[in-house]
Amino acid sequence: MLKKGEVKMIHKMLKDGLSKSAIARKLGINRDTVAKYAKMPEGYVPVIKRDAVETTVDPYLPNIARMLEEAHKLGVSIPSSSIYQEIQKLGYRGSLRWMNDVVLRHELRQKVKDEEPLVRFETDPGKQMQVDWVEFPKEGLSAFVATMGYSRASYVEYVSDEKVETLIKCHMNAFSYFGGVPQEGLYDNMKTVIIKRNAYGFGKHKFNEQFRDFAEKHCGMQLKVCKPYRAQTKGKVERFNHYLRYSFHNMFKTRLSMMGYKMTLENANAEVMDWLDFTANSRIHQTTMHKPFDMLAEEQLHLLPLPKPYHGIHPIKATAQSVSKNSQTSNRITIHIPNRDLQSYDEFIPVMAYMLIPAYAVGGALWN
Repeated sequence: MLKKGEVKMIHKMLKDGLSKSAIARKLGINRDTVAKYAKMPEGYVPVIKRDAVETTVDPYLPNIARMLEEAHKLGVSIPSSSIYQEIQKLGYRGSLRWMNDVVLRHELRQKVKDEEPLVRFETDPGKQMQVDWVEFPKEGLSAFVATMGYSRASYVEYVSDEKVETLIKCHMNAFSYFGGVPQEGLYDNMKTVIIKRNAYGFGKHKFNEQFRDFAEKHCGMQLKVCKPYRAQTKGKVERFNHYLRYSFHNMFKTRLSMMGYKMTLENANAEVMDWLDFTANSRIHQTTMHKPFDMLAEEQLHLLPLPKPYHGIHPIKATAQSVSKNSQTSNRITIHIPNRDLQSYDEFIPVMAYMLIPAYAVGGALWN
């Protein structure tokens, strides 16, 4: 990764008429690197991607949280020095001051006072994935968001529409990202998933047939829907939606604007994958006190296998697949001729008669 000044130097040398090879020799870098940054717009600021910094306290945050919660239940207060001694027994080798800084950063003591649960794993590993759309009308984009209920690992994909075909494609990409398929998917009232609630009795909903075929028959994932006006039942993905909008989308849009560019489908998807890998799924999650990626590694053991590509349930596609299979097992071509009533051929008799008379006449002349 080049520094900002080096990128500016490449553009300046190009303006002065130097070749890419000459620039590479002067700066002591590869010619391909020069070519890469030559394509970048002037004013481009390189963004260095780094993994979220892991502190020596991070592995002990769940233990600290449980101690604080248990003390709160008992109505007692425990000093930081006592917590420090306890985690030292577990292997912590850092300082008391550093432990206090990290605990303060995560606001553990304040959350306990507010009676907010610190560590929550309401969903079993591999059990549930929560799905939602986040709309950005000013950019003409929507973001597909999927969050795993146990690990809180999330997947995001920007799209230009919310059609069922797009929803299916995004699911396939999310399954690949997570490394498997959860047992159930939780949705709100999106029309591409549910058409009518309680259509066949209480709790028996009418789903979009194509999406139901994809999710349940093809992938083995059961469909669940939130109760009306109870979006908080899928609160894990809702909280991530807020995080996505304000920590990624708005910031990326601002950064592009400062360089004179606008957010597009392509640059949003390229940037959001880095953000997921290096920030969102690599940070200490404020609810689990673990990194989502670390917990996803455990959750993957409980996921269903990745599905094969989905070809849909359209009759034409089904017929094409059937013909393809038959051609592999037999060299004979079978033509289906529909059965007709004999009377249906009566209308063709006069036409056939007129066609046959000239044919016989010509044939006789040739024979003679």
